[in-house]
Amino acid sequence: MVLLLPDGAAESERRPSALSFARVFPLGRALARAGGGHGLVVHSVHYRTRGWNGRAARLAADAARAADEVTRQYGDVPICLAGHGFGGRAALHAADHPGVGSVLAMAPWLPADGRTGEPEPVKQLVGRQVLIVHGTNDARTDPDLSYRLAERAKKVNRNICRFEVHTDGNALRQHHAEVLALATDFVLGSMFPHPYSRPVADALAAPPPLGLRMPLAAGFGRSLRP
Repeated sequence: MVLLLPDGAAESERRPSALSFARVFPLGRALARAGGGHGLVVHSVHYRTRGWNGRAARLAADAARAADEVTRQYGDVPICLAGHGFGGRAALHAADHPGVGSVLAMAPWLPADGRTGEPEPVKQLVGRQVLIVHGTNDARTDPDLSYRLAERAKKVNRNICRFEVHTDGNALRQHHAEVLALATDFVLGSMFPHPYSRPVADALAAPPPLGLRMPLAAGFGRSLRP
């Protein structure tokens, strides 16, 4: 089961934006198409509100609640949390759910160091396969912050890698096909007995900073498997 976590906002009591769901739809469609034959099911998580809302961390709570519902309905099936922006942050935070085995965080929104008074947690990522994807020209979510988080997380979990999409922005549109191919490769490799493609396997195995600043090559996905 893949749970898609759309983007949100820092503070808001408003209902989730339809646009945020539309932005993760291509990812869900690509994953369903690639993994449907293996039994992969993809669902979008519908937040109660669009705001993270400080210590309430509502989007992460909604992600954990959705994982609970998956376990209740389907039993002990592996779950991947896949999110964009604030959804990426929610995926990282909710990784400690016992059903979650993998996390895909795309352009995750993370607070600047010192803004919350405490660093973003990473211990919940232990034992999970984790991929972070970030555009180097992202003006909305700072790619340096996702690198710093990945660097700290790598100290407690070797199964984490991070890819940089050069010249791309927050929506990751410029190299959209490559990003979808990378996400698909990671999810299938994490949830099924498929080997990762060579770039993903190399990124997971490489020590920092190499495995955390892996460039996403143009044309990635034209031949996914080695």
